Amino acid sequence: MIKKDYEILRRLGSEVASIAAHPVQEEKRGLWKMLNSLKPVRPMVMIDQIPWHEMNVDDELTLLTEDPFCREIEERLRRTIYQWKHMRVDMVVEPFIEFEKQISGVDLGLKPVERTLAEDPRNDIVSHSYVDQFRSEKDLEKIKPPEVFLDREKTSQIEARANEIFDGILEVKMQGALPWFAMWDRIVEWRGAENCITDLIERPEFIHMLMQRVTDSCLAMLESLEEQGLLGYGQSLIHCTGAHSCELPAEGFDPAFPRAKDLWTCGMAQIFSSVSPRMHKEFELDYAVRWYERFGLVYYGCCEPLHNKIDLLREIPNLRKISMSPWADIERGAEQIGRDFVFSRKPNPALLVTNSWNDKIIRQELRDTIEKCARYGCPLELILKDISTVKYEPQRLWKWADIAMDLVGA
Repeated sequence: MIKKDYEILRRLGSEVASIAAHPVQEEKRGLWKMLNSLKPVRPMVMIDQIPWHEMNVDDELTLLTEDPFCREIEERLRRTIYQWKHMRVDMVVEPFIEFEKQISGVDLGLKPVERTLAEDPRNDIVSHSYVDQFRSEKDLEKIKPPEVFLDREKTSQIEARANEIFDGILEVKMQGALPWFAMWDRIVEWRGAENCITDLIERPEFIHMLMQRVTDSCLAMLESLEEQGLLGYGQSLIHCTGAHSCELPAEGFDPAFPRAKDLWTCGMAQIFSSVSPRMHKEFELDYAVRWYERFGLVYYGCCEPLHNKIDLLREIPNLRKISMSPWADIERGAEQIGRDFVFSRKPNPALLVTNSWNDKIIRQELRDTIEKCARYGCPLELILKDISTVKYEPQRLWKWADIAMDLVGA
């Protein structure tokens, strides 16, 4: 079984290596570097967070290996090849395959207590109902000081086995931790959205205590990762976008002990979509700034509309990209961002699930963003993500990719 599995992985690895060796990969890296330096050649395009359960065409994604370790790798390789074939846009295929170092203690000791509801049992996008685990100040003790630890034996075993599989085909890269600061996303999972929003008004001091404890714990975790040389480096992606940069790593970089300032980080507070700029600053950014000042470059935001908070976001140290979600006012956002940050536009994935495919509405939405960003000189990326379904018609994504690349002049 293992011999057969290895043969399958080596064949797929060879195909990925061939794609990675194509000169266009270096060209795309250069385009991402220019965008991330705020000197774009053209808008860049990415597709991520794909409903893979709907994508299998002609068994291109059908797994043939049997060993669980091999099946995880096969899935990654097949998805890379599939995306390159059908909807590559501005993806970069690297000449290596990454595996995570086995690091524990990079959470805060809590997991959600929840109920879920699935409409499509094959889809990992489900509805969640969370139980509040923080009803009193005493409950704050549930947030444990992190104890970061590298399982060297397990990490070495993974590395050795991966090298055995891909020897002479793909470089094996053991990647360290690449931490974010998206604590309100976690807090919502610990408490539920309604409890969080209500307490901003009714128990503000409790929220401050919670955020202080969370922030202190996250910074302690970061210190431990740095001290032990367990941070990663050389990111290809940051939150679904190209991370290639002329500015990272920072001067004095040592690959044995990467520092936060050698890395991108990102953060968000999606539950704050309906929170005022003043409250956003008081209950999120005044804490998060302690995290962001440690890193080389920062990407902020996700699905929350941020067009009316750009002045506030300018206070984030090392900020480089700002998310402009489907609910953002593109004109207002572009006017305020100008040439100062990357305008990370998230086109609306709901347009891919209309009853019948409509090229015209897709083109109209993308063209509107491109024209408004050009008017204000915004460095622009179009990042189609959060795609929970395409009605089991993968060709819709392929067509979206073709339209987007046509409109950006690629």
